[in-house]
Amino acid sequence: MLVELSIWNLAIIDHLQLQFSAGFNVLTGETGTGKSIIIDAVSLLLGARASTELVRTGAPSTVVEGVFQLEPETLEALQDEFGALGLLDDAELAAGELIIRREVTAGGRSSARVNGRAVTQSVLRDLGRHLIDIHGQGDQLTLLQPRRHVTLLDRYGGLEAQRAAVASVVGRLREVRQALRALQRDARELARRVDLLTFQVDEIRAAKLHPDEEEALRRERTLLANAEKLKLLADSVYALLFEGEERQASVVDQLGEVVEHLTALQKLDDTLEEQSQVAETALYQLEELARTMRVYRDEIAYDPERLEQVEERIDLLNNLKRKYGDTIAEVLAFADRAQEELDGISHSEERQVELHKAEAALLSELGVLAEELSAARRAAAAALTAQVEAELKDLGMEHARFMVAMDRVEAADGLELDGRRVAFDTAGIDRVEFLIAPNPGEDPKPLASTASGGETSRLMLALKTALSAADPVPTLIFDEIDAGIGGRTGRIVGHKLWDLSRKHQVFCVTHLAQMASYGERHLRVEKTIVGGRTQSVVQALSPAERVGELALMLGGAATESTRRSARELLAQTNPRHTKEPQPT
Repeated sequence: MLVELSIWNLAIIDHLQLQFSAGFNVLTGETGTGKSIIIDAVSLLLGARASTELVRTGAPSTVVEGVFQLEPETLEALQDEFGALGLLDDAELAAGELIIRREVTAGGRSSARVNGRAVTQSVLRDLGRHLIDIHGQGDQLTLLQPRRHVTLLDRYGGLEAQRAAVASVVGRLREVRQALRALQRDARELARRVDLLTFQVDEIRAAKLHPDEEEALRRERTLLANAEKLKLLADSVYALLFEGEERQASVVDQLGEVVEHLTALQKLDDTLEEQSQVAETALYQLEELARTMRVYRDEIAYDPERLEQVEERIDLLNNLKRKYGDTIAEVLAFADRAQEELDGISHSEERQVELHKAEAALLSELGVLAEELSAARRAAAAALTAQVEAELKDLGMEHARFMVAMDRVEAADGLELDGRRVAFDTAGIDRVEFLIAPNPGEDPKPLASTASGGETSRLMLALKTALSAADPVPTLIFDEIDAGIGGRTGRIVGHKLWDLSRKHQVFCVTHLAQMASYGERHLRVEKTIVGGRTQSVVQALSPAERVGELALMLGGAATESTRRSARELLAQTNPRHTKEPQPT
């Protein structure tokens, strides 16, 4: 759940630091005070696109920080999906704490950190889907999109595993069909491809490449190109060490005299034994070095013909790398891939037979799985219909009829079922759409064409209530879900939201006192002027302050009459909502 939210320089917010409860949190206040801006701040934490217009005028940046306390099942899901990114270490897992920080500069740069580690906006969005669901006027529009309905139904019915099995088979089937299409390309194109692949493979194989030969060749070229200079230098070293120069003994001879003198000294003073040994060791090492340099000098030979061969080999390697890869290993890998493709083309007829058999087997397997998933969906649809209609009745839409329509679309390359070929995708063979008839005597129609704004809000709440047990997201935010409903229905909606808060942390932005009275933590948002500038402030209300706020929401003024009504309203929702209110 979201434990704490800190906001700096967001629109009319200068600085807010808010603490929330685990149950039902309500935010109230006049229009334009900044309630929706707080929801915008949460959206930023969830990876929403940032706009420089959000940055408070004159501020260098907007910063939003959220502290989440997560249950073990949520932590496990996050660790499975994001563990490889290192977002959660052992200490953080033990504490169950997640801190998200988002910054948007006035210049348009956006950055995000999770527990101090930088993440991309896409990672933040993926992470956010595990943490919070926001339902506002714009979010309610997603309920009107039929493409989302099958996912909602599967989640309600607990059919994710069956759907994943279908998706796995569909994925393999698509790979087989893609391979078949590749083999069935135009024969001339295949012939041209064979010629090209044959040339490439022959060119690379003819070179008889070795992965480590390039370095050896370059070293050999350096030695051959500098043979005279190397021989001269080696000879000079040997001469200095062993032969000496005119009128000057060699280094070895001179060091030999040093050894003789130290040996004589040692006989007179045994403390010089170590120095004498050092000199003897040095003499042996120099003698060995002189012999090595003599052998090295004698082996050096200037060989123009070999140098030319090495140069040609290096040019060949460079030419192959220019065409096929940055390294010899990559060139060889290219040849292996080309040979594999060539073998596949050369045996295309046999391969096509194999692929057709694989396609038939996968279609058969998919048919069984898709039919089983479809049957499970029909059972889930019946249960969801009954539950949603019961919830709608509680919400003042007792005459509304809800229906889950399931249909199949014909397709030439689809599954053959019951004498027809039906389209399929990773979700299966069903086209699912939620329909509603708000009034008696009407046929169920798509939500977008029948539901009003208030009806959409209540339908969305009914669905969310029905789905709550299967919904893994710990925090739900409802932004002005009271649009289009009155006080009587507002009490029922408030109770539904409170009931949701038994399994989720719930936030609600509302203008209805009947809904706000169910809140377990009541935050009032208002505008004030500080230093000539407007800013939002948020106050957690005490019981007495809450009566005053509800009185204002009921009658526009905190009179004795409205205060009495507010106290009565609170009394009706205490003790904590043990009985659901009935519509009057």
